[in-house]
Amino acid sequence: MTRVLAPVSGRVVGLAGVPDPVFAQAMVGPGTAVDPERGPGEAIAPVSGKIVKMHPHAYVVVDAEGHGVLVHLGVDTVQLKGRGFEMLAAEGDEVVAGQPLIRWNPAEIEAGGRSPVTAVVALDAGAEALSDVRESGRVEKGAGLFSWH
Repeated sequence: MTRVLAPVSGRVVGLAGVPDPVFAQAMVGPGTAVDPERGPGEAIAPVSGKIVKMHPHAYVVVDAEGHGVLVHLGVDTVQLKGRGFEMLAAEGDEVVAGQPLIRWNPAEIEAGGRSPVTAVVALDAGAEALSDVRESGRVEKGAGLFSWH
């Protein structure tokens, strides 16, 4: 079982709270989302493992069991071409859960007309593979968001 951690602190809104139909309808995979605290901060690794994809606005970490977890910082943030994001790790790096991977400021993303809501998705998983999925309430960075069996 893999415990997936919140990459950012904020208010859990569930995937339905992501203002993007691809995430909101779980087309990418099941999971949840966090509306992050505004102000500068860091997004952390949700699991220990290897970074298999690393973009300024999103990353995928695959754990020892082969579970890939996507963290997507904000909606339509790919259009920023890295502006407002500082990568603290690289594709191929081995990381530990809780390790800072990207420095960003959700308030700046929002000021630019985009949602900073952060999706945390279990790639290649059925919804039945997840349990204890947080859908609401406040969450601190590094606290559990869901379990993957």
